[in-house]
Amino acid sequence: MGKKALTAKQKGEYTMRVVGLDVCKNSVVACVLDAAPTSPRKVYYDYDFPRFFTDSSGIKALLALNADVAVLEPTGVNYSKFWVTKLAEYGVEIALVGHRQLNTYRVNLDLPDKDDSADALALACYYIEHHLSDRRFVRIRDPIISQIRDISLRLQHLNRVQSPIVNRIRQDLAWQFPEAAFIGLDAPLFWGWLAGERKSKKYQKLYQESVGLGLKEETENSAKAIIVLQRRERALEVSMRHLMKDLRFLKYRKVFALFGFGERTEALILSQIYPLENYFGADGKPEIKVLKGRVSGKPTKRHLSRRRFQKALGVAPTREDSGDKKKSKKAGSSLIRRALWQWVFTRIEPKRNRVKNSIGTALSEIFDREKEQSRPIQLIRSRIASRAMDWLFAELVKELVTGNN
Repeated sequence: MGKKALTAKQKGEYTMRVVGLDVCKNSVVACVLDAAPTSPRKVYYDYDFPRFFTDSSGIKALLALNADVAVLEPTGVNYSKFWVTKLAEYGVEIALVGHRQLNTYRVNLDLPDKDDSADALALACYYIEHHLSDRRFVRIRDPIISQIRDISLRLQHLNRVQSPIVNRIRQDLAWQFPEAAFIGLDAPLFWGWLAGERKSKKYQKLYQESVGLGLKEETENSAKAIIVLQRRERALEVSMRHLMKDLRFLKYRKVFALFGFGERTEALILSQIYPLENYFGADGKPEIKVLKGRVSGKPTKRHLSRRRFQKALGVAPTREDSGDKKKSKKAGSSLIRRALWQWVFTRIEPKRNRVKNSIGTALSEIFDREKEQSRPIQLIRSRIASRAMDWLFAELVKELVTGNN
């Protein structure tokens, strides 16, 4: 296909060469377009979709296509990171398309199958059709924010890795050293002693007086594994703490403090919603529109920016109606949804841990009132998280927007 001029976002025109990339475990399947095809289905059957492997020759061959823009899905981030980084280094613009949007778009193109070739073609077509609308694409995170998110994900992974090892140790200690079977991970001296790396008169004496059958080598080895994981965890936390001190995040963290989020929850939320302006309208302010109600037909104020914000944090339900069946489910980040559940469980439910300010008091009163009405605890936690994110958005707007005026 020859290059054709497309309308630019600003005045004037420019030529564009787009490559859609479907990322596999050790390769990508590519589709290069200079303009939207009149028959995507015919292109699917006639086009020779090249495959490039994750090595030096693969990246050279891909760069030889001379694409201006590379379009990918953000899923499988570890597999796509190589391609995104290398292409960006050579000045190729990167655009990301959400999985759900691509799936719907591919069906609308009447492509016969969901396979690597169809996805690559659909990605290229999607960009050419929607490149003027930023909201059609997944935003690319700030480099510091990307590092914070990467550390957050690694910390989550380390937690998952530790849990089965700790459970196994507890089961073994139940008969080897029952007096210490339920000592928590917040006792580093015990775990260092159990791993044979530290001396402790306290635990040595307790062990000598134990009624257990005696510690085994496997328990010591498992304790050593926990020590290694905890050291890695602490190192990551130090790195994350350093990144979070960036002056751009100061006002965000000031607002987070009102809710009593822990460091890890703060990092997760920040990595998802920064910068807040991404959720605003074209005028740089929260977008509010008056639209007809779906049921009543009466004018209803819709807080579109707040809704986008809640959805990104996994606390806004999306409706899926089919015939007489009407249901809703939570969209957005399940990782943050779990973090918020833990926050409600540890900072709102226990009276001794509640946040001592107007926000903490209001959320606690809602929790207590709903609990007195015998509502299901899962529903209460979900409502508290949703209400908290509603207030979080309002406080961030007040600090970042209203406070600057």
